[in-house]
Amino acid sequence: MPKGSLQEATFALFKKAGWDFKASVRSYHPSCDDPEIEATLLRAQEIPRYVEAGVLDAGITGYDNIMECSADVHEVAELKYSKATSLPYRWVLAVPQNSPINGPKDLEGKRIATELVNVTKRYLESHGVKAEVEFSWGATEVKVPDLVDAIVEGTETGSTLKAHGLKIVDTLLVSTTRFVANKNSWQDEWKRRKIENIAMLIEAALNAEGLVGLKMNVERDNLDRIINILPALKNPTLSPLSDEKWVAVEIIVEEKTVRDLIPKLRRAGATGIVEYPLNKVIY
Repeated sequence: MPKGSLQEATFALFKKAGWDFKASVRSYHPSCDDPEIEATLLRAQEIPRYVEAGVLDAGITGYDNIMECSADVHEVAELKYSKATSLPYRWVLAVPQNSPINGPKDLEGKRIATELVNVTKRYLESHGVKAEVEFSWGATEVKVPDLVDAIVEGTETGSTLKAHGLKIVDTLLVSTTRFVANKNSWQDEWKRRKIENIAMLIEAALNAEGLVGLKMNVERDNLDRIINILPALKNPTLSPLSDEKWVAVEIIVEEKTVRDLIPKLRRAGATGIVEYPLNKVIY
């Protein structure tokens, strides 16, 4: 599991999926309420190498980290979550606002700082450009223009780059979180089934984000009016009540629509309206 900025988001996601991990401040081996799982916290950049080598059976890391070390691993699932937003993590070429660099061809003979050295080198090679690429130990944004001509930096929103007076010239890589497995472990029937179960429930937890359930009682005379109010392409579950004049209606909707939807349903005759959270949705 990734240690650092993605750790808390990962722990929260696993808890929603059904696994409770706990780690002390200095611990690299969090406990888990599943005795079949032994967990290790590592920097996300290191996880692909250890999974490829078989030191770990499976791991959660970024697609960018897999590409940086060219790890030969089996991708189990793409997990679209991050430390701050639901946006994918982009590795972009950025330069000062007044820089004459407007594309990869303008990087010929220039100096570039980045944490993603190998991906950047391959990017330059694909454009037939020769430039010096140096590893950055952090605070990459402050190195231009005094120390380097350009940077390749990861961003979700671009706000930090903009705050440092930088403009995005190009996108090298779009990265999302991936659940990967060692190829030999994936061939082991028991391990594969366990890994598949974990992936299924994590994806179900992600599917449930932003969704809620609504249930209500509706007189049959008002049913058509209520169904017309409900979001398009959503088929409600209808259940008869002991009073034949009434029916129970249940539907899953986006949470952000509820504040407008519930008043409309109430005015259309729905009663006993209940909104409830969802932990998992499996399609």
